[in-house]
Amino acid sequence: MLKGIPSILSPELLKILMEMGHGDEIIIADGNFPAASLAQRLVRCDGHGVPEVLEAVLKLMPLDQYVQEPAALMDVVPGDTVVPVIWDRYKAEIAKYGDVKIEYMERFAFYERAKKAYAIVATGEKAQYANIILKKGVVLE
Repeated sequence: MLKGIPSILSPELLKILMEMGHGDEIIIADGNFPAASLAQRLVRCDGHGVPEVLEAVLKLMPLDQYVQEPAALMDVVPGDTVVPVIWDRYKAEIAKYGDVKIEYMERFAFYERAKKAYAIVATGEKAQYANIILKKGVVLE
C-alpha cells in the first residue's frame, strides 16, 4: 500500500498510467463494452463502476490542455431512448480540473478510436453509454 494513491487503482493500472505519455489515451469502459477484443492493453477493474475509477484516475493523470476536447463519450445511438444520466457525474468530476470540453462520438467511431488507445480499463459498470476516453496531458508540477 502507498499513501495518497486511491485504493481502487491496482498496481497494473498505476503502471499503465505511469507508462502513458502526453497525448496517449485511456478508456474507462462499462461492463458491456467489448474491451477484451479491442484493447492493446486490458486492465480488469471488475466490481467497480466507471465514476469511481474516473475519479481516481483524474487525481493522478492530467488531461491534455493542448487539445480542444481531451475527453470523449460514446454518444447515444439515434433512436435509442436511453438518457445517460451517469454523464452528469463525469462532467462534475472533470469540472474539478478546469473548463474541460467533452466530445460526443458515434458508437463505431468510438470503437475505432478505442483500438488505438494505450489501454482500456474494463469495469463492472451497468449503466449504458458509460464509456469515456481520456487523453493524457503534461504534468506541470
